[in-house]
Amino acid sequence: MEIHERVSLVVRFLAEEYPEAACELDYRSPWELLVATVLSAQCTDRRVNQVTPELFRRWPGPTELAAADSAELEAVIRSTGFFRNKARSLISAARTVVAEHGGQVPRDVDALITLPGVGRKTANVVLGEAYRIPAGIAVDTHVQRVARRLGLTGAKTPATIEADLESLVPQDRWIGFSLRLVLHGRRVCTARSPHCETCRLEAVCARVGV
Repeated sequence: MEIHERVSLVVRFLAEEYPEAACELDYRSPWELLVATVLSAQCTDRRVNQVTPELFRRWPGPTELAAADSAELEAVIRSTGFFRNKARSLISAARTVVAEHGGQVPRDVDALITLPGVGRKTANVVLGEAYRIPAGIAVDTHVQRVARRLGLTGAKTPATIEADLESLVPQDRWIGFSLRLVLHGRRVCTARSPHCETCRLEAVCARVGV
């Protein structure tokens, strides 16, 4: 089967399997989503959702977080792991958003990735989820694993995997495609024991490394 035909089927099957796919981080604004996504590095969304209510109660927006005491923020986010680096990044990002963007999360990748702690994955998540701008395909560990197993990329770095997927998937599908690959990686195509026998994508999967 030709690669573009296979990708078309993958996109269709994922849409049928996860029609209501949505980001599983709780947020009420682009700023809250940015903070939650930074915290989600090496941490589950469930754990982040347990931490952010207190964080946003104490520091509702970038102005408040820019003035936060680092030790106090560290104590609140400790359970997300790497809490010192995350606290440092979040306070610095808040100060940059206030000083250079009028307190608003910017709407383009280049501006977003200048914020401390924000890489392309976080930028793509914020733009796609909060602003509905398909700036790129967000590549996390689930997307990397599933895309490689499906044979959609042979790359190992997130940036190259992102470029490979974006060359195959229509831009108007990027947001939903990324969300659905994440859900599929969590629920079916798991790291240790993928459930190939019940997988909707089995017929179009290259089963690379499985």
